[in-house]
Amino acid sequence: MESTAIERETLTWDGFGEATRSLARAIVDDGFVPEVVVAIARGGLLPAGAIAYGLGAKNCGAINVEFYTGIGTVLDAPAVLPPELDMSYLDGRKVLLVDDVADSGRTLALAVKLLADKGADVRSVVIYTKPTTIVQPDYSFKDTDLWIDFPWSAQGSVIEEDAGLEASA
Repeated sequence: MESTAIERETLTWDGFGEATRSLARAIVDDGFVPEVVVAIARGGLLPAGAIAYGLGAKNCGAINVEFYTGIGTVLDAPAVLPPELDMSYLDGRKVLLVDDVADSGRTLALAVKLLADKGADVRSVVIYTKPTTIVQPDYSFKDTDLWIDFPWSAQGSVIEEDAGLEASA
């Protein structure tokens, strides 16, 4: 029987470095100088840190939004989780909002709206943009319609790994 593997976009650690450096360059070249870099946790945490370093930005925060619960499985709507970002601090500031991918775009749209409603001048950046997104990020490294394996999440958690070992033992 022939196996049909699903084609995936695979981001390596070296590719991650290239992508985040390129995105930082694009933001600088555009003349946008963020006062605050905000990650959408969890997927945006590592890209936000790398881009913040590339921009020389030291003021960073995170907003916790849950939407994906597994490969291709989502909640009915994105939900903001604790701990919450101090939104009052963002009023009138230039904010760069960072995530790993704009897939459906619903998480990004929610986060942009939350920050803009608090008075922030928001620009968004992602490593990947999918054709299914409802909102186009201001900056993106690459377009893809494939499932993406990120170097920080492709293996799953060690807890899941240990549970699998226990189940087969």
